[in-house]
Amino acid sequence: MSVKKYLLTTLCSVISYGAFAQSDITENEIAAHISFLASKKMAGRFPGTRENKKTVDYLIKNFRRAGIKPFGSSYIQEFSAKIRVKKGVTDTPIVKTQNVIAFIEGNDPALKQEYIVLGAHYDHLGMGGPSSKKPDTVGVHLGADDNASGTAALLEIAEKLQANKKDLKRSVLLIAFGAEEQGLLGSKYFVEHPVIPLSTIKLMMNMDMVGRMNGEKNLYMGGAASFNGGMELMNSLGPQIGIKPIVIAYDVGGSDHVSFFKKNISVLGFHTGGHPQYHTPEDDFAHINVPGEKLVCDYIYKAIFSVANREGAVSFIPEKK
Repeated sequence: MSVKKYLLTTLCSVISYGAFAQSDITENEIAAHISFLASKKMAGRFPGTRENKKTVDYLIKNFRRAGIKPFGSSYIQEFSAKIRVKKGVTDTPIVKTQNVIAFIEGNDPALKQEYIVLGAHYDHLGMGGPSSKKPDTVGVHLGADDNASGTAALLEIAEKLQANKKDLKRSVLLIAFGAEEQGLLGSKYFVEHPVIPLSTIKLMMNMDMVGRMNGEKNLYMGGAASFNGGMELMNSLGPQIGIKPIVIAYDVGGSDHVSFFKKNISVLGFHTGGHPQYHTPEDDFAHINVPGEKLVCDYIYKAIFSVANREGAVSFIPEKK
């Protein structure tokens, strides 16, 4: 489908979306979320900016629309983020930003006290800066794949989980992390200031750059051996969805799930691979494989349901070195 046609269907989706929240994962809603989050008017979703606040408001609005409650009295967990600067610069800004946390309670009297965390970071690089692959270019770094794609997946999977929550045994915590690009700051803050005991988190699943599935329909994931039965489960789900998962035992990578892994929590870090547009202004909606992202969402949804409804324990397995 052409980009023009996607944008047209996206507009139709946005217009109709206000009337009801769909109970299934759809390409139109994925496209609507990414095209909004990665638009020029969102200015790269930089921490501490007006556009960061707009993104937080957008996330909360979509959680509310789907009937997904906050954990406690507020969706927002505020923290201070130290902004990365170029080498030699001593004036380091500190800004206020937020994690956005929502909650779907399980139904098993005992197992609902255990949690699966599904996360994605929503921030990006703003106008560029030291983390840009074009550090001398001042221009909006749109961040369509990194990580509007993961944020869209979080919203879509959350919506379907909410629609089917009566079948969930364990509870699910949904976290959109702020300031990941500044050094995993949102997830670091969360694990140091958790809203639930860390011991109750049985698996953290993180989506960072899931919008560029290749022609072989590969989905990469690290950490599958960090919980019992993980390798077997993640391999078995591929044929059900029609993708070829690249299931990696550990090699947990450099995104927000690392903060959880360092606390001895099992993790899965999902991505669809690197590309030349990474951390440049060219990471735009036109490069997103929307049908591929829907497959990613379907796969992760099945994985969550499988782990959330497992009768036996979900146990952390440390890497042997």
